[in-house]
Amino acid sequence: MDRAELADFLRTRRAALQPEDVGLPRTRRRRTGGLRREEVAALSSVSTDYYSRIEQQRGPRPSEQMLAALAQGLRLTLDERDHLFRLGGYDTPKRVSRTDHINPGMQRIFQRMDDSPAQIINHLGETLAQNRLSTLLVGDQTLHTGMARSLAYRWFTDPAERQRFPADDHAQHGRTVSAQLLATHTRNPDDPRVTGLVEALLKRSEEFADIWRQHPVLGPYCAPKLIEHPRVGLMELHGQSLIDPDQSQILTVFTATPGSESYERLQFLSVLGDQLL
Repeated sequence: MDRAELADFLRTRRAALQPEDVGLPRTRRRRTGGLRREEVAALSSVSTDYYSRIEQQRGPRPSEQMLAALAQGLRLTLDERDHLFRLGGYDTPKRVSRTDHINPGMQRIFQRMDDSPAQIINHLGETLAQNRLSTLLVGDQTLHTGMARSLAYRWFTDPAERQRFPADDHAQHGRTVSAQLLATHTRNPDDPRVTGLVEALLKRSEEFADIWRQHPVLGPYCAPKLIEHPRVGLMELHGQSLIDPDQSQILTVFTATPGSESYERLQFLSVLGDQLL
């Protein structure tokens, strides 16, 4: 373990990270750029005293779990995270596509999406982050646990997942979700979570099994999506996606055509927000 280099690396990354990057306000009393030690500690779920001792080259050697928490709190890239582990005297963590570690650049873009529904999902269709409008539109999808975190699993096993979509669109949605899972399975044939999800769905859902046998493959084009909101009615929304291939995560933003009825209803949903959440 190189205490001096570890401390210096943490200080430089703390100084480079701005309050706006992590959703914190920039107060007038802030004299220097970057985050304060107590802010990094809070983001990493550790005590300020413990984090301060690491930067001051004191205290015990941080565990691998602690370094992983600091990497998440400091929004490190995977390369920076690996460097942090090497400084701590550990082997670098194995890079697997199932990570919930959101790319810092994607996180910054997501945090600026406040006028359109936006969400970040991983390769399994698990929602890692939602903004306020996304939660108002489709509910809080980050609360699910186990296999239910995956959209594909919920679509084929939980009838409630289909309630906000017109019944006439259910078949196409099922095929789209299955095709996305097939593409993930093809790219990650040795990922136990992917194979486990597929096997569970084959046992639980005859509908999924029938679609899966057809080897569904879809092109990159995604047609507008119809969402039936219980308070504001039917909306036609267009989804635009930003893909982070390194971590197999997708930032999707939903918009409505300006001046359309769907646009007006989406605006109304935002106004109703405080009553619905």
